[in-house]
Amino acid sequence: MPGTSSLRAWWAQRPPAAGAAVMATGIVSVGLHLAGHEVLSRILLAMTGAAWLGLAADFVVRLLWERPRWPAAAGTPAALTAVAATTVLGTRVSALGWQALAGALLALATLLWPVLLVDVIKQWKPRMPGAVFLGCVATEGLAVLGATLAAAERAAWLAHAALVLFWLGLVLYGFALARFEPGEMTRGAGDQWVAGGAPAISALAGSRLIAADSAQLRLWNDDAHGVLRAVTAVVLVLAVAWYAVLLVTEVGWPRPRYDVRRWATVFPLGVTAAATLSFAAADDVPWLKGPGQVLLWIAVAAWLAVAAGAVLNARTELRGPAPRHRAERFRSRAPR
Repeated sequence: MPGTSSLRAWWAQRPPAAGAAVMATGIVSVGLHLAGHEVLSRILLAMTGAAWLGLAADFVVRLLWERPRWPAAAGTPAALTAVAATTVLGTRVSALGWQALAGALLALATLLWPVLLVDVIKQWKPRMPGAVFLGCVATEGLAVLGATLAAAERAAWLAHAALVLFWLGLVLYGFALARFEPGEMTRGAGDQWVAGGAPAISALAGSRLIAADSAQLRLWNDDAHGVLRAVTAVVLVLAVAWYAVLLVTEVGWPRPRYDVRRWATVFPLGVTAAATLSFAAADDVPWLKGPGQVLLWIAVAAWLAVAAGAVLNARTELRGPAPRHRAERFRSRAPR
């Protein structure tokens, strides 16, 4: 067994992209909850919470005591996984009825979002990897959690704020798409899937906004509801289309080796399933529940495969070369 110092050194070398593991685990938990598999959902929720606490502690350490490392990490698109992971955790926590905790997570994510988003956008350039879409994902994550809390707390102002974020997320998706390198679809290490995960979480946000409306809140008139429903349906179809195309590229150009960015593959798989199930319930489209269930179990299988790869990879690294050499390798892997 590795010593405590080796374990601490290994944990300190986790790249910002490791936040995708929290996102992936959390969104699969959300999907399992929507499908009625509560025990499995809560197990993954506990894992999500534990991993989030670990990453949050590392985040604070870097900010307060390792300031030279902070700008380099905060400027990468993968830094936005901190925002997205927090909103996904908050969304699942809200389903337990813990609205105060979900509200605190929303407040934290909202504080982090503009700071990290501005730093990341400054680094945007042509021909970027799939992590470029995390600006959209983080923004739509805020919309998902905001709409979820608005429905739970009957807060119309929060639903309207979430609607603004929903539209802003779609705008960011358009800008990111213009900077995405298409060649990543055949050679990407996993984060190319975020190109499909971004419209999927947008569809989840739209579904939550539709579901938030009620006789008590009266959020949207008929025209606004119709536009929201149509746009949500379109981005869900777009997400499924990306899913199919990316799946074909995985078969045609296999990349079986583990990479931390493979968690960014699991997240789109899970959020597409969650969006499908959520839209089926919000817009009363029962025939979508079957496909949503199929997509969910694909996401669960992918989660298990990547988790197994992560465990084996961690064992190898903890027993392998010196921490300094491992740190150099992680820096070379981190999305730019």
